[in-house]
Amino acid sequence: IVLVRKVLHEKEKHVLYFLVGSNHAQTKHRVLKIDRTEPKDLAIIDDKHVYNQQELRELLGRLDLGNRTKMGQKGSSGLSRAVSAYGIVGFVRFLEGYYLVLITKRRKMADIGGHSIYKIEDTNMIYIPNDSVRVTHPDEARYVRIFQNVDLSSNFYFSYSYDLSHSLQYNLTLLHSPCDPGTVEEVHTRSSRQQDSFDIFEDEGLPTQVFHGLQSEPYAKYVWNGKLLERVKDTVHPDWLMYIIHGFCGQSKLLIYGRPVHVTLIARRSSKFAGTRFLKRGANCEGDVANEVETEQIIHDASVMSFTAGSYSSYVQVRGSVPLYWSQDISTMMPKPPIRLDQADPYAHVAALHFDQMLQRFGSPIIILNLVKKREKRKHEKILSEELFPAVINLNQFLPPEHCIDYIAWDMARYTKSKLYNVLDRLSMIAENVVKRTGFFINRSDFFCHTLRPDERWGDLGGSLTSSGRVQTGVLRTNCVDCLDRTNTAQFMVGKCALAYQLYALGMIDKPKLQFDTDCVRLFEELYEDHGDTLSLQYGGSQLVHRVKTYRKIAPWTQHSKDIMQTLSRYYSNAFSDADRQDAINLFLQVYQPSESKPHLWELPTDFYLHQRNSMALTHDRRSYTYWWSEGILSYLPLPYDEVPCEENMKKVGVRRVNRYDESIDTYTEFFKPYELTSFDDTFCIAMTNSARELMPKTVGVDPSPFTVRKPEETGKSAVIGAKSSKEETVVQRKTAASAPPPPSEEQISSSSEDDSEDDRDDDGSVSQRSTPVKLLTESGESVRTQEVWDGKPDMQTGPWERRLTYIQHEFSICFIFHLSLLSLSLSSVPVSCFTTDSIYEVSSPQVDRDNREVFEGHVLTGLGQVRSLCREDILMYREYIKNRYM
Repeated sequence: IVLVRKVLHEKEKHVLYFLVGSNHAQTKHRVLKIDRTEPKDLAIIDDKHVYNQQELRELLGRLDLGNRTKMGQKGSSGLSRAVSAYGIVGFVRFLEGYYLVLITKRRKMADIGGHSIYKIEDTNMIYIPNDSVRVTHPDEARYVRIFQNVDLSSNFYFSYSYDLSHSLQYNLTLLHSPCDPGTVEEVHTRSSRQQDSFDIFEDEGLPTQVFHGLQSEPYAKYVWNGKLLERVKDTVHPDWLMYIIHGFCGQSKLLIYGRPVHVTLIARRSSKFAGTRFLKRGANCEGDVANEVETEQIIHDASVMSFTAGSYSSYVQVRGSVPLYWSQDISTMMPKPPIRLDQADPYAHVAALHFDQMLQRFGSPIIILNLVKKREKRKHEKILSEELFPAVINLNQFLPPEHCIDYIAWDMARYTKSKLYNVLDRLSMIAENVVKRTGFFINRSDFFCHTLRPDERWGDLGGSLTSSGRVQTGVLRTNCVDCLDRTNTAQFMVGKCALAYQLYALGMIDKPKLQFDTDCVRLFEELYEDHGDTLSLQYGGSQLVHRVKTYRKIAPWTQHSKDIMQTLSRYYSNAFSDADRQDAINLFLQVYQPSESKPHLWELPTDFYLHQRNSMALTHDRRSYTYWWSEGILSYLPLPYDEVPCEENMKKVGVRRVNRYDESIDTYTEFFKPYELTSFDDTFCIAMTNSARELMPKTVGVDPSPFTVRKPEETGKSAVIGAKSSKEETVVQRKTAASAPPPPSEEQISSSSEDDSEDDRDDDGSVSQRSTPVKLLTESGESVRTQEVWDGKPDMQTGPWERRLTYIQHEFSICFIFHLSLLSLSLSSVPVSCFTTDSIYEVSSPQVDRDNREVFEGHVLTGLGQVRSLCREDILMYREYIKNRYM
C-alpha cells in the first residue's frame, strides 16, 4: 500500500492524535494512535490492520460520538481534523516532548516508469504532548529555530513507490534477482478479506495470477530523515516510513521527430559528514567525505511507461572532497584560507575506508579525476595532490592489477588561462576514455543499433553484459578543492559523452557522438547548470561562478560582473552564515542530540568530536593496512558487491506474493486511475525543468531534429542560456514558450552546418542527415511552404499507391486534401523488419486483433452518441468501482 494522504485527527479532550493514512485511490487505510499524555516519551500504537472506507467511516464515527462533551450535541464534536498531509518526515525531540514533522505541500518533479518523484514544498511541525502535561524549558524555542533553519522546502525529494536512495541500475537489477519461496510473505487473498483488490480471474473461476513484489532497504548514506524515523521504525508498519533525499532532481523532455525522450538528472547528497564549505573538508575517520554527491542521469523512452516493457538507461558519477584529513582555518577572514593537514596518515587508512565503500557500491574500476592545481607560487592546492597520489599508489599495490584504482591528475585552471589549449577538448578525450571503461546501464539487449548503424567505438565499450542488457561497472570520482565549478563542468562533459552512448544504444542517433550548439546538448547543459547551481548553493552559499560557457570562452561580457557578485555572495555566506547552517544540519541529522546533561549546541567550540567517533572512544577492531577492502568484495569484481544476489544482500530484500491486480504493484492503475474521473492537469503535472520545444527553431522550414547544429539566434530561445536575468523571468519565459504556439514567419531554409565539410558531417551524431527538404507546390507552381520529409525506401514513390496534394481554397477555410489512388479501401502492409524488435529506422506494421477493433468501434460509436449495451465485464468493473469508492 502506498500511503499517500495522511489526515491528523484529534480528540476534543486533547489526549490522543489519530493519524489516518490512505492510498491513492482512497480504498485502503491505516490508522496510528499517538498518546498525548506522555510529556517526554513517544507512545504510538499501530494495529497493523488495513481498513476499507466503510470500516474507517465507522471507526471515526464511533470515536466522534463517544468523545462528545454532551451526547447528541452536534456543535461540540469529539473528533476534529487537525491537518492534512502527504507524508511523515519523522519525529524529533529536543529538551521537552516530541514533535511530529509532516509534509503539507508537494510538487511533482519527475516521472520514472510511472513512479512519481515529488519535491517538498512546505512542512508543518506539530508538538505532540498537550498543554496539561507539558514541561517547559527555556532553551526549547531556540532549538526549534535552529532545527527549522534546515529549509525542507528547498531541494528535498521523496517518492512513494521508487527508492531514490539507490540508482536505477540497482532498482532494476533487483527485479531479476532470484527470491527464495520460503521467505515470501503471503498476502491476504480476496476470500479472507473483502476489501482487497479486484481480481476478475477469480470471479470467472480461473486461477489467480500471482506476482512477487520486491522491496529493498534504502541506502542509509543518502537518506536524510533516517534518524528522525529511527524511533518508530520497529513500531509501525513499513508503509508509514517514507525516506527523503537531499540534492537535486530535474527532468527535461527531448523530442526526436515527435518521439518523447525524458532526460532525468538526480543528485543525492550524502548525509554522512555533511555540512558547509569551509566547515566540512576532507574526510572523517569512517571514510565519509565532505560534499559527496552521487549524480545519476536517466534516459528513457517516455512513450512506454513500464519498467519491464520500456527502454531505460542510466549513468552514475560521483563528486566528493579529497579523502584525507585536511581543513582550512576560517578565523583569518581570508578569501582562500591556507590548507592544512590535520593528521598524518602514512598507510592511507581513511582513503582505504572511502574507496572500500565505493568498490562495494560501484564495483571496479574506480577512476579518480583530480582537477586541483599543480603549479602555484605558494603551495595551496598542490598540498592535496602530493598527499592523494601516494595514498592511491599505496592502496593499489595490494589490489589485483585489473581492479586497481586509476588516477588522472589534470590542472584544469592552468589550461583555462592558456590561449593555446581548449579545455573542453581535453575533457572530451578524458570523458571518452572514462565512459569506455565503465560502460553504462541499459535494460534492453535487443536494439540492434550497432548492427544497423555500426560504429567502431561500440566494440570498445566497457561494463558488463547480462542477459537483460548492459550494466555499469565502476565509477568516475571527480574532485577539485571545493568540488563546485570545475567539477560541475567536468561532470557535464562526461555526462554529455555518456548521453551520446545512451541515445545510440536506444536507437535514437546514428553515432555515439553529440556536438555542441544542438538542441539536445543545450537542453542537457541547462539541466546540468541548474544541477550545479543547486549543489553550489547547498555547500558553498552561492551559485556557480564559472560555467560551461566560461570554459568554452563564449560567455557574454555581462557574465564577468555576475561572477564577481557570486564570488562576493559566496564569501559573505562562508564568513557569516555557514556556522548557523552547520548547527542546523547537525541537529536535523541528529549528529547532536540535545540533553540536559550535555552542553548546548551553540556552546560547543567545534563539532569535530561529533563527526569523528574515534576521538570519543578507542576502536576495538583495527582494519588491516594491506587487506583494506571488506570481505567478499574482490570475489565479485568488477560487479558491485551491493548488486550481487548473495545471501547477505538478499536479507535486505523483502518479497511479497500478491495477485496481478493488487494496486501495490499495478503502476498503470496507480498512475492513470481508470476508475475515476481525472483531469490532465492532475495526471501530467510534472514541473519540467525544460523542454526541447523551447529550443526548437521558430521558422517552419528548418530541420526540427534536436541533433542539428544551430546558432543561438536560430533557436527558440534567442537569449543566451547562461545569461539568466532572474529566476522569475526564466519561469515566465518557460511558461510562455510551453503554452504559446510558434509565431508565423517567412519561409526560409537554414542550417548552420551547411558550410561544414563532409568529414565533419560524418562525425556529427545526428539522425537529421537523411532528411531531405521537399517543397510543396500549389497548382500555380508557387512555393507555399517547406517541410522536412523523411527519405525512406527508394521505391515508396512508385509503389502500389501514389499521393497527390491539392490546394483548395474555400470561402471560410483553407485545407489540404490527399488523394490516394487505391484498388481497395484497405491497405495491406508487409513487415519490413528482419529483427525481433522494431528499431527507430524499420518498423513492422502492428497487428490489430478483433477485440481491439471492437473497443475502438465502441469509442467511435460513443462519440457519435450511440452507446452500446453494457456487457458483463463492464457491469463487474462498475460494481467494483462503486464498492471501492462508496461502500
